[in-house]
Amino acid sequence: MKKTPFTDIHHSLGAKMHDFAGYDMPIEYQSIIDEHNTVVEGVGVFDVSHMGEFWVKGPNAKALVQKLTSNDIAPLPVGKAQYNCFPNEEGGIVDDLLVYHYEPEKYMLVVNAANIDKDWAHCVKHNTVGAELENASDRISQLAIQGPLAQKTLQKLTDVDLSAIPYYSFTTGKFAGVDDVIISNTGYTGCGGFELYFYPEHALKIWNAIFEAGAEFGIKPIGLGARDTLRLEAGFPLYGNELSDTTSPLEAGLGWITKLVDGNDFIARPIIEAQKAAGITRKLVGFELVGKGIARHGYEIVNAEGEVIGQVTSGSISPYTKKAIGLGYVKKEYSALGTSIFIKIREKSIEAQVVKPPFRK
Repeated sequence: MKKTPFTDIHHSLGAKMHDFAGYDMPIEYQSIIDEHNTVVEGVGVFDVSHMGEFWVKGPNAKALVQKLTSNDIAPLPVGKAQYNCFPNEEGGIVDDLLVYHYEPEKYMLVVNAANIDKDWAHCVKHNTVGAELENASDRISQLAIQGPLAQKTLQKLTDVDLSAIPYYSFTTGKFAGVDDVIISNTGYTGCGGFELYFYPEHALKIWNAIFEAGAEFGIKPIGLGARDTLRLEAGFPLYGNELSDTTSPLEAGLGWITKLVDGNDFIARPIIEAQKAAGITRKLVGFELVGKGIARHGYEIVNAEGEVIGQVTSGSISPYTKKAIGLGYVKKEYSALGTSIFIKIREKSIEAQVVKPPFRK
């Protein structure tokens, strides 16, 4: 398995490790519930160095990113990030990603770890405009410092005014004595915080500085288990669960990042336009169980008559609200807020109600 610069630290802290996207990654250190609530109420640190980073550079960089992604990057200024997705030729989703406008002719694409090879091949295949592509995934490390006390922790380590970095914005500056660190405010927990991108040789220095600065706030390392429950509570989709090569952005509720505007001629735009005109037949919804049980990925969703109307994509007991929550695709006629649906759990139909995420308000 591949290692991040922090893998040995995770082992030394006694983390439960597991293969994730080919990397030896920490799932939990002591308790997913404790780690989850640490981020909701305080500050926690995620090693997300397994994520992929591609640079798109040169005079034709903008043209390529516009072609590859469904959102409209034309108005995206330098210093801003944008949530986006790669549509495939059939109108499905190759991956969801973040686009950072780093310099006038330079963009950074941050992609999911499990999709690095697939995404890179997709970008190379469709680079018919002559943009310069660089796969920097092995030369960039990343930490996500999340929670309401993240800013107080990190401000000790930089002269950059973190309060001046709005949501989905970033800057580059000195952090913990290290030059050229990208300091970003995007987040995948719904709890606020920042992401740091830096060269791997600075990893241990930055890690140690963050934990020293956050000691007074009870800072803790957080595993991928809590990362998943936090993003679910926030109602954020996960590739491989809510998103896939066969789900369209419209079905997944991502019409807001699928801009059908002049000049945004992305891959499969005609297919998505036709789908929008015809109307989708299924829709991703959030739900809370009324009866006892836990919805799990792959469980069937049925109506009151027992007819299968969809499938659960993610489900868990919310560590913060203590409610059983989930996301899933259902036939459109069952997608209205307040609709009663039923989750098949061990041959029993457990009632649930369609609600609007986030589950943690």
